[in-house]
Order: sequence, then structure tokens, then C-alpha cells
Amino acid sequence: MSQVEIGLLERLFDRAPDVAFFVKDAAGRYVAVNESLVARHGLKSKSQVIGKCPRDICLGDLGRIPTEQDEKVLRTGRPLIDHLEMQWHRPHDPVWCLTTKLPMFAPDGGVVGLIGFSRDIRVQVPSHEIPSGFASALEQFEQSLSPEVTPAWLASRSQLSPQRLARLTKRLFGLTPNQFITKSRIAAASRMLRDSGDSVAEIAHACGFYDHSAFTRAFRSATGLTPTEFRARP
Repeated sequence: MSQVEIGLLERLFDRAPDVAFFVKDAAGRYVAVNESLVARHGLKSKSQVIGKCPRDICLGDLGRIPTEQDEKVLRTGRPLIDHLEMQWHRPHDPVWCLTTKLPMFAPDGGVVGLIGFSRDIRVQVPSHEIPSGFASALEQFEQSLSPEVTPAWLASRSQLSPQRLARLTKRLFGLTPNQFITKSRIAAASRMLRDSGDSVAEIAHACGFYDHSAFTRAFRSATGLTPTEFRARP
């Protein structure tokens, strides 16, 4: 990809405040970013980002995890597609995102960099667009967060085929059924960690995780922090 093409994409994504856009070199260093990515890290200009890796501009796991994602894409040449995770919309203001990272190849087949974006999930869903059976199933799930809830459970309780359920969750929430279930569990857990005095183990059980370790893995994958670290943040 030429510098002219990269510059054009950068200008295009500068007009998309709900997207953090980036191009990185073979070492995982930023070559191009949009204004939204800069603002999300509390920085003033793109010059503070260019030439650095995510861990250089964001402390802790929220910088380490995307850096490790980059290293894997660059090492294997395999893309990361629609990875559901929590990132900063502004410093200390989290938002759910779907992240995609694609490797860029040289003519000889070597990986020379990557290009990608993280898209905010901020869909407002009018109630009249949700079928009554699906609305009832969602209410049951949100009230219980039972570990028995799977895409097959949602489809059955909604009286929808798995294919229809997948189309519906994609249209309404921009997520697959599995992503929607995961987001719901982690979002509920994050609220309880912030607002309640329950132990991490109690919250894990309440949000439908079979054990403490499974909850910690899922929470860290989505947010970049362990439940304990998340609770300790100001």
C-alpha cells in the first residue's frame, strides 16, 4: 500500500469518530492513525502516536493485549476478525468494540505490516423492531444470566431458527449470538464489580460463569483487565 493510499484512508477515517483506525509496520509500530484513536488515549496529536506500539501509549493490559494481538497477526499472517473487546472511548470511559486486523503482504508473500480498526458498538434498538419471542428470551437471560444460555437456547426460547437468530442479533446489535451473550455477561459483571461489594467468585457465579478462573479469562479477554484490577480502577 502506497503512502498516498494510506494518507487517503487516514483522511477518510478522520470522519469516523466511532472508529479507531490504524496502519502499522512489520514491527507493530503505528504508521497512520485517525483522530479518534488519538483522542481515545487522551493525546493531542497524531505525532504522539506515530512510530510507537500500543503498549507505548497505553499502560497496563489495555496496551499489552493489542500489542500481543499485533505480534500474532504479523508472525502468522492470520487476520483477527470481529474480536469483541472493551477499549477506551475516552480515557477512563470504556466502550465495547469489534476489532479487525488484517496482515499486509509484500509481493514475495512476507508480512510487511497490518491495517485495521476497532468499531464502537453503540446501537440503540427500538423496542418495536424486536420480535416478542426474542424480547421475552432476552428478558429471561438478562434476569438470570444462567450458564445454560447459549445461541441454541436463545433460538429455542425465541422460536427462531439459528440462522434467523444470527441475522437478528447482527442487525439489532452488530454482534453474533455468541458475542451478544458474552457482552451481556461481561457488562453485567463489570456493573457488579463497580457497584456491589460481592466477591469476584460470587459475581462470576451470578453472571453465569462456571468457575472463578473461567470468569477471569473471559473478563480479561474482553476488557484487558482482571476483575480485581477492573474493580480497583478509580
